[in-house]
Amino acid sequence: MRVISLVPSWTETLIQAGVDVCGRTRFCIHPREEVKALPIVGGTKDIDWKKVIALKPELIILDQEENPKEFADQCPFPWIATHVTDLESARDEMLRLGQVLKNQKLLDWSDQWEKLLNQKCGPWSLAYIPGEIKKIGITSSPLKQEVIYLIWKNPWMAANHNTFIGSALKFLGAPMADLQTEKKYPELTDEILSKNHILFSSEPFPFHKKEKDLAASGFSGSLIDGEGFSWFGIRSLNFLTEAQSKSLVTKV
Repeated sequence: MRVISLVPSWTETLIQAGVDVCGRTRFCIHPREEVKALPIVGGTKDIDWKKVIALKPELIILDQEENPKEFADQCPFPWIATHVTDLESARDEMLRLGQVLKNQKLLDWSDQWEKLLNQKCGPWSLAYIPGEIKKIGITSSPLKQEVIYLIWKNPWMAANHNTFIGSALKFLGAPMADLQTEKKYPELTDEILSKNHILFSSEPFPFHKKEKDLAASGFSGSLIDGEGFSWFGIRSLNFLTEAQSKSLVTKV
């Protein structure tokens, strides 16, 4: 089945599962070598339907959190819209895609999700989180501080507990700070940040390229590779599996 994926997390997952992906968004950057050969039909919020039609897909993959509803309303081909908001829904949608596409790898990975979620992690520690790039301004043990996961600067914006990122942090046992709001990505003040250990994500804002600025800010935190926390397909499954494995043997 020829598939166009407009969801970066699913694009990577489908390609690795052997699905015939024939088109992608410009934000679908993994797997790096394979996606180079795939035509770009737009972004996650904009699309060129003429390019889509020219590729003659049999199915379009969307996600309710990633793509606007207009994509589904305007789509001239059969489509499926996943809705990933936490680890459990990532498992469920992996299973659904496996069933729709009749793909055994996706079905096997959904089973891996199930096994992962049925086993608790060890105590929270940055020592077992894959992809920690560097500590910034550490003045006390991050184990004794609540954490805030930052995704943007000017204004400061964080991923709250009711996001996929928040779900991943809770699974890992991270003591998340109470942001006093149910907004998924609230704006925060310097005062709130100064009281917590900040996880500076590498995306969507490239905090890893602003190391000097962060060091001068006076905040306590860690630069981290954000893809494992936010790419909810095979990448997050592998990321969390590795973290869980390490956590169960790490002495804090």
